[in-house]
Amino acid sequence: MSMQKGANTPVSVPSVRVELGWRSGVGTPDADASALLLAESGRVRSDDDFVFYNQPVHGSGAVKHEGKQRGATVLDVLSVDLGRVEPAIERIVVAASADGGTFGEIEGLYVRLVDAAGGAEVARFDSTGATTETAFVLGELYRRQGAWKFRAVGQGYDTGLAGLATDFGISVDDPGPEPAPEPAPSVPAAPAAPAAPAAPSAASAPEPQEQGGKISLTKSAPSVSLTKRGASGHMRVNLNWTAREGVAKGLFGKRRRGVDLDLDLCCLWELQDGRKGIIHALGDMGALDRPPFVRLDKDDRTGAVEAGENLHINLDRAADFKRILVFAEIYDGADDFRGLDAIATLYPVGSPPIEMRMDDCVDRSRDAVLALIENVGGELVVHREGRFVPPPPGRPRWGKMSVDQAYGWNLEWVASRGKG
Repeated sequence: MSMQKGANTPVSVPSVRVELGWRSGVGTPDADASALLLAESGRVRSDDDFVFYNQPVHGSGAVKHEGKQRGATVLDVLSVDLGRVEPAIERIVVAASADGGTFGEIEGLYVRLVDAAGGAEVARFDSTGATTETAFVLGELYRRQGAWKFRAVGQGYDTGLAGLATDFGISVDDPGPEPAPEPAPSVPAAPAAPAAPAAPSAASAPEPQEQGGKISLTKSAPSVSLTKRGASGHMRVNLNWTAREGVAKGLFGKRRRGVDLDLDLCCLWELQDGRKGIIHALGDMGALDRPPFVRLDKDDRTGAVEAGENLHINLDRAADFKRILVFAEIYDGADDFRGLDAIATLYPVGSPPIEMRMDDCVDRSRDAVLALIENVGGELVVHREGRFVPPPPGRPRWGKMSVDQAYGWNLEWVASRGKG
């Protein structure tokens, strides 16, 4: 039988399996279990007393994050060996955080304690009535006169895992809000759009020099004419990326074990006839033989594949293009571009490769605008942009929309879900 909120019950077994569970379903946000080990002060002694997906084992070995089991019911599991809990620890708070939505969108949420040896249920609390909360304290194990008990709590937070953890003394350098559903463009707006930020013209900017068989676009030589170099056919745009050695990530960076750094190659396109849109791994992959004459070939989730991610542009239809904006977006594995190196290389047929690098992010930007390919009086010119675009406040997953707004594409956006 489920406990009432505020009720408590003895825990007489030496070790328990703590199951955070909820009903699976299409569009249901994910959730993560965590545990905070609190001293008599009611706060952690240090960040080491926090057990969750990025820090799955406590130093004492008493608490471990075991991971997820998926089925009709999704379980995220913690294990607690009560006999190994250090004497200085008075309480173990069992918490949950929503990933990609709120707990109002998660059905059948509960926490259950099971005897780790025999499998018998020790306690269960079903949490109901959630709305906009993105984190919950579901219950707590606590000492009372030398014995352990469990209390059903059910306290919600709308500040996510970072906000909850901060209340218990965890140091959060750059928490950021929990991610909202990623936006996707719907029907494009009317063709009339504000002018994009001014880029150097092919005539005013110095022509970059070829070195080592490549043309490098830099701040001092940011543009090159594809038309003047006789480029034609299908030009490949390649993206590769690395994380610099020794770059520290914040505690809440969602750098899960087994999850690689995942950047997505994207582009906004606009044709001379006013049609426009976006190509990205979560939506339209484009086409080469029909509008928009641009195609994304795959989604590389690691950056370790030598071929990386590739976008192809049909330069034989150069007269149809008005502008193409190529940018990279972090999907997973890092909070922002600080400490990351992204390299975009254009491979036009009949011309040396054109390379541009971005490695100087200093803010919380998750989108890096690499190049603007623009039709200037019938001449197709590549401009190195080198611009980082931060997401809207409180919406870290809405970076594509910020890029759209920064360059005046004026697409219409609706909420969508990310990669499964």
